[in-house]
Amino acid sequence: MNKAITDGVLLMPPAFANGLDVWSSGDGTPGSDTYENASNAAFVPADQDFGGCLELQKTSGTTRVRYMGQTPLLPGCYLRITARIKAIAGNLPSVRIAGYAARSNGSAVGGVDTTADVVTLTSYGSVVEVSAIVGAGNRSGVDLVWGAEPVYGHFGLDLTGPNGGVVRIDDLVIEDISSVFLSDLVSVVDVRDYGAVGDGTTDDSAAFDAADAAANGRTVLVSEGTFRLNSDVAFNNSVRFEGTVSMPDTAMLLIRKNYSLPTYIDAFGDEVLGFKKAFQALLNNSDHDSLDMEGRRIALTEPIDMQAAVPNRTTFATRRVVKNGQIEAVGDDWSTVVATSQATYSASNSRKLTNVTNVANVPVGALVQANGVGREIYVRSKNVGAQEIELNAPLYDAEGTQTYTFRRFDYLLDFSGFASLSLFIMSDIEFQCNSKCSAVLLSPGGPVKEFQDCYFSRPKDRGITSIGEGCQGMLINRCQFLSAEEPLDVADRVSIGMNVNANDVKLKDCRATRFRHWAVMDGQNHLISGNHFFQGDNVPSGVRTAGIILQENFSASMITGNYIDNCFIEWTNERDPTPAFSGGFSFSALTISDNVYLSGDVAPWFTYIVVKPFAAGHFLNGVTITGNRFRSINGSIVRAESVDTSFADLDHSRNKDVCFTGNSYHNVQEQAHNPLHIEYTQNSNAQTWTIDTNNQLPFEAYCRSVDAVVAIGDIRNSSNAKQFQAPVARGRAGLNDDQFTLEWGTSVRGPIRATVRMDG
Repeated sequence: MNKAITDGVLLMPPAFANGLDVWSSGDGTPGSDTYENASNAAFVPADQDFGGCLELQKTSGTTRVRYMGQTPLLPGCYLRITARIKAIAGNLPSVRIAGYAARSNGSAVGGVDTTADVVTLTSYGSVVEVSAIVGAGNRSGVDLVWGAEPVYGHFGLDLTGPNGGVVRIDDLVIEDISSVFLSDLVSVVDVRDYGAVGDGTTDDSAAFDAADAAANGRTVLVSEGTFRLNSDVAFNNSVRFEGTVSMPDTAMLLIRKNYSLPTYIDAFGDEVLGFKKAFQALLNNSDHDSLDMEGRRIALTEPIDMQAAVPNRTTFATRRVVKNGQIEAVGDDWSTVVATSQATYSASNSRKLTNVTNVANVPVGALVQANGVGREIYVRSKNVGAQEIELNAPLYDAEGTQTYTFRRFDYLLDFSGFASLSLFIMSDIEFQCNSKCSAVLLSPGGPVKEFQDCYFSRPKDRGITSIGEGCQGMLINRCQFLSAEEPLDVADRVSIGMNVNANDVKLKDCRATRFRHWAVMDGQNHLISGNHFFQGDNVPSGVRTAGIILQENFSASMITGNYIDNCFIEWTNERDPTPAFSGGFSFSALTISDNVYLSGDVAPWFTYIVVKPFAAGHFLNGVTITGNRFRSINGSIVRAESVDTSFADLDHSRNKDVCFTGNSYHNVQEQAHNPLHIEYTQNSNAQTWTIDTNNQLPFEAYCRSVDAVVAIGDIRNSSNAKQFQAPVARGRAGLNDDQFTLEWGTSVRGPIRATVRMDG
């Protein structure tokens, strides 16, 4: 690059032969004294070495020669000022290149070096060449680093040392040598050319902005050094980092052209800080909807507070994606904070703990444990002044005052500082917890988060945790949940893959291995399909735990097309602060269809579907369980479905609209159906037949009604005469209400087929 050629910029001063009226004995500014008619200066037209030249006698401490014309200083342009000089007589002086740094209004720019190194003349008649390079950037070889503020200069030389000597000076040469510092194609703009210092303390924000403004499609180079940026900096052109930057947490680096995680890691020289600043930019820049990690691994020694990385936002509701990388826990500084406090709970204020002692010590996001507390109850927020804790859900039986334990797990990514974060997606990310920590803590609010094609590998306690309604409408697709507790027996496991507090979650095509529970789900209208989750061990007749727990008795959910392996579905109402039935739909609106169930080496009492009422009076209403394949290997089980009566049984007198058909059974002794078709033969004459359902009604429910009775052979009386009368059918017979009776007009015998139901 040469501005004299490319832009026609005039750099060369006129020759001394053109007159000495433009050569100042001062600083070169307008009005300063010139050498025209000066007593100590004259033009020599025919010097044997120089041709025309200036002859000058040194008469003052510093005798100056300055061209009074304005030599322009352009960003990215470097000038070399060269003077040839020889001593003629008298004392031998010293010489140096010097200049005046001017703003556009002519005032001097302070704080810059205006003189180059001194060269002493040692003999008479010998030609000595002195030069200096001036430019904005602190580059190697630049003698006068003036930064970006000066816009022109008055250049020349100084004579120093003893007075009285006479010298001759050849015409001054000023030339553009920017090509020395730039590539042949001039495709890079260096921030140092625009005044960046790179000493780690000087604020280089303005220089970065100027370099980007001048780049105009070229690449901005952040050359070696540490550059402090105290304010926001945005690059609209591509940027390449050989050096690094440092910024306050509140300042943003917006790299718009080549935005990616590797660029930010290069910028900050640290992968964790680079990830934080890249995430900050993602939520503060409309040019990109996704942060591509480009396969990079981020090694964390402690959790990342994701909201602290974006201190200007506590809410965000525009689609954003973080994709394609690995986040791994390393080191030994991961721990669970445990606090205990006495608190009071009332079902009338069902999401609050009040009068909490030491409430300041209870961390937000902590798991709550005590008598009468259901699974996956968390601290959503707290009010220290009021000594109150807000819970993510009600407690089922904790009325009164007791001591609570609060466990705050460490998470790789902690979003709990956001009040609301919506439409946020993580795609193709492996959360490598390494049995040290949990994976992701969601924000308390903000719907429609999505995890797709992610791996949750060996979480110590939890994979995904929701402490509020930030799971509303969450989509989890094609993810792997890989337990850290695979070697442990089922009874010894404590980890949980994920939990849900809100509605409309879609959980599809995932795989989960050997957690205590894979998914603990409150809320309604969930769609769970295409997943494979298994939780077995090698213990003969071993216990198994629930793979999916539904915590809302009115579910309106569908569980279909899954492979449910050595675990079961548990349906509870443990989030009800008054769990006894008091009206409404009770255990309602659930479809479990077309799933493959497999168990091996389980206890005979193991079942695949368990309903667990936490108080009396509940019943089934609008439940469909169809098309499932129930198979036990290495031993048979008694039933496929059951009621856990730890707290209460269902009220089987009120079941209604239960469809339990089309299922297949392998090594299951009591195979449930509703409606149930029974073939029965009465071998001896009797007027009333009592017929057993043989525990084949779902959930060992009552035989409430008889829909149809058909004779499938001759009905004969004691005289062996055929009878053509119809019986009166009544349900709820027998000690357990699981039989039905047929009353005939006379004593008869024979075979019949009956259709009975456990619902009304």
